[in-house]
Amino acid sequence: MPESYVELYFPVFLQVLIAMAVAGGMIGGSYLLGRKVKNRIKDTPYECGITPTGSARGRFSVKFYLVAMLFILFDIEAVFLYPWAVVYRELKLFAFVEMFIFIVLILCGFFYIWKKGALDWSQQERPPEER
Repeated sequence: MPESYVELYFPVFLQVLIAMAVAGGMIGGSYLLGRKVKNRIKDTPYECGITPTGSARGRFSVKFYLVAMLFILFDIEAVFLYPWAVVYRELKLFAFVEMFIFIVLILCGFFYIWKKGALDWSQQERPPEER
């Protein structure tokens, strides 16, 4: 059993030093061994084999971010189904009723955003008075 803090944290300190040495060695090795060829083709951004067009400062539709947030929201809610499935047999009817309420609330939110048109990308932007 370690008697002091130095003995207790020495393995952690040693591991941090080794990790820093390995990372520094890899970066230094790539710098020393890598070829340094500069040309116009290598300096252009790579976009999945397609020739880049337009500016990197282009604007995205708000619907893109809205769908991304909704995906994260519903994805996180789906994660709550796993613990429920693990303890379902122990809680019996209580777990079923609670999960039924949970799913009904999720579906209410889903139908609300569907009705608002958040998932329909084909529509043009509607005026605020129609929302």
